[in-house]
Amino acid sequence: MLLVLNVNNTNTVIALYGLKANGLTDGLRATWRISTRQSQTADEYGILVRSLLASEGVESSTIGGIAIASVVPPVDWILRQFCERYFRQKPLFIEPGVKTGLPILTDNPGEVGADRVANCVGAFHQYGGPTIVVDLGTATNFDVVSKKGEFLGGAIAPGLTISAEALFARAARLPRVEIRRPAKIIGTNTVDNLQIGLFWGHVGLVDSILERMIAELGAETKCVATGGLAHLIARESRHITEVNEGLTLEGLRLIYDRNHAAERVRSGRAGAAEAAEAARTSDK
Repeated sequence: MLLVLNVNNTNTVIALYGLKANGLTDGLRATWRISTRQSQTADEYGILVRSLLASEGVESSTIGGIAIASVVPPVDWILRQFCERYFRQKPLFIEPGVKTGLPILTDNPGEVGADRVANCVGAFHQYGGPTIVVDLGTATNFDVVSKKGEFLGGAIAPGLTISAEALFARAARLPRVEIRRPAKIIGTNTVDNLQIGLFWGHVGLVDSILERMIAELGAETKCVATGGLAHLIARESRHITEVNEGLTLEGLRLIYDRNHAAERVRSGRAGAAEAAEAARTSDK
């Protein structure tokens, strides 16, 4: 089994994939979403993840690989401890030097978040290019993949929840409200006013940026939404045509496969070289 973790600032999504006899991944078996807490210890992660696996009838000993995309650096060393202590595995972190198959054409490729890399790998595999991935989570990210499968860059905006929290924190008399699609566009009370401004304001932000990006990339550009708020916003967008909540996980799976295949090739070459050297030695 392959264990995959997508660690974001608010939530961590955990997925379980099967592994074939050749070590490459099989179908998605289960997913879970938990809160991301920087204070959580390696042991707490171990107890929680093993409990989740047990709920699916999966033994910890069957985990043959772990891939992680993290945008929360303080928890990375805790995750490494958790993987090594509870699964005897060295996790594959999506970081510079890892084989992704995604050329990154930005000014500083090393600063591109692991989740954005995974999003683009998954998007190009499933939809081709040009494609824009709108990741609606803590932040709202726009990740642009070219027709050739290159990461061109994108945009980052405050997420819908962050915007709401900032408003509530700075305006003492405004109540906290549920973030949802409002029933009308002209509010007649404070709750209506807030919901209209927050919801339609974010839809407008998303569509305004997408409209300008599509104008530059071409009308054939596909727009795909992912993240925890994808369904809420995407259904009202003029440009988003697809919602794929598992896109980041799919990208992680593909990156794991590419690195595993590359490792097998390296191991095969090393084995062949050792055999050749042994043959030469025996002939002497």
